[in-house]
Amino acid sequence: MASGGCLCGAVRFRVEAELRDPIACHCKQCRQQSGHFFSAVPAPKTALHFERDDGLRWYRHTDTAMRGFCGECGSSLFWRGDEGPGVMVAMGALDDTGDMKLCGHYWVDFMGDYYDIDDGLPHHEGLTT
Repeated sequence: MASGGCLCGAVRFRVEAELRDPIACHCKQCRQQSGHFFSAVPAPKTALHFERDDGLRWYRHTDTAMRGFCGECGSSLFWRGDEGPGVMVAMGALDDTGDMKLCGHYWVDFMGDYYDIDDGLPHHEGLTT
C-alpha cells in the first residue's frame, strides 16, 4: 500500500495494492505534462482510493486516455487509459517510494534531444517490451 498527493494537499490518495517497479515514459505528451519524462508506477484502477479529491481534475488529450492533475497547484498525478484495469501513478506524488527502483524506459523513440539515458536500464520504443 502507498499513499500520496499533490503539492498543495487538495488531492490525497492511497493505493491499496502491492506496487511493482516504476517505468519512465519519454513520449511527447508525458514530457509536456510533467516538464520532463514521466516516471510512474502501474496500479489497478480499483486500488486507487481518494481521501481528498476536491482539487482533482482530469484532462483528455487523446480519445483513449486521461491525465489526472491538481487544479489548484498543477501537480501531475495520474495517467489513466479508458480501456484496461490500470492507472499509472506519478512517482513524485507518492509519500514514500520504499524500495521501488526504475525498471525501464518507454517511448524512447520520442525522447527529448536535450538529455541522454545512460542508466543501463532497458529501452523500449513504444509501450510493449
